[in-house]
Amino acid sequence: MVQEHEPSPPEAAAEPTATRRIADTAESSRANRGWWDRNADEYQEEHGAFLGDDRFIWGPEGLDEAEAGLLGPVGALKGRDVLEVGAGAAQCARWLAAQGARPVALDLSHRQLRHARRIDAEAAVSEASEAAGASGASEAAGASGARGGAAGVALVQADATALPFRDGSFDLACSAYGAVPFVAEPVRVMREVRRVLRPGGRWVFSVTHPVRWAFPDEPGPEGLSIASSYFDRTPYVEQDESGRAVYVEHHRTLGDRVRDVVAGGFRLVDLIEPEWPAWNHQEWGGWSPLRGNLIPGTAIFVCERD
Repeated sequence: MVQEHEPSPPEAAAEPTATRRIADTAESSRANRGWWDRNADEYQEEHGAFLGDDRFIWGPEGLDEAEAGLLGPVGALKGRDVLEVGAGAAQCARWLAAQGARPVALDLSHRQLRHARRIDAEAAVSEASEAAGASGASEAAGASGARGGAAGVALVQADATALPFRDGSFDLACSAYGAVPFVAEPVRVMREVRRVLRPGGRWVFSVTHPVRWAFPDEPGPEGLSIASSYFDRTPYVEQDESGRAVYVEHHRTLGDRVRDVVAGGFRLVDLIEPEWPAWNHQEWGGWSPLRGNLIPGTAIFVCERD
């Protein structure tokens, strides 16, 4: 007689182990594409309200492009071709479209771009509902169709080190914590962005401020003591039980970032270190009001192509 047993529940996957080790271009790209595909839902759920559906926020401090004007005067964005690199759910690109620009939102993660489609679909339903209330269902359908989905934003899944665009396709390029911190060879990103920009084009990108790498990634008092060398460029890697990287982030010093910009063929025209505003009470990973009032958390590089 065979005794039947209930199947044993699958064992939970072990939490990744954090370490510092070398991770090359291929490993970094593979790990980060997988990480963002797995974690996009949680990321958008946790931070979506702060980011908004159509706001352009440069980082956890909450610096808003509508006020900062780092890409240029808001009124001058109309009709400009703009590339957003590492766009996530295309919140920044959606804001650019609302200003009359022609943005393209590029991201390595398919799941992040699915969230861009979700936001657009929800907005279309909301607009149709409002139009139906004002003018009737037939006009609502027309309003929805005219919008065309994606709020005027083209979505492209691609790697930032190999942009699938012709030379000189864009007037402006931007990236709010997208792509640059996650690639092993950031100069490749700089050169690709330069290639697709027209002469005189502006490239603005934000990254974790390099000084933050010397401190633990903690928002409270325990994150205020230096824990490692600022000059240690060894990548931060989270890896599974087999040693396979599942998340990679690369540290560059401030000087390294400037040299990357220059090696990529750009002229650095400004470097912004946003101060933590009094209105912002949120914690985001290691970012917090406590730390933000003492050390910079974000560095924004404003560059131009000659």
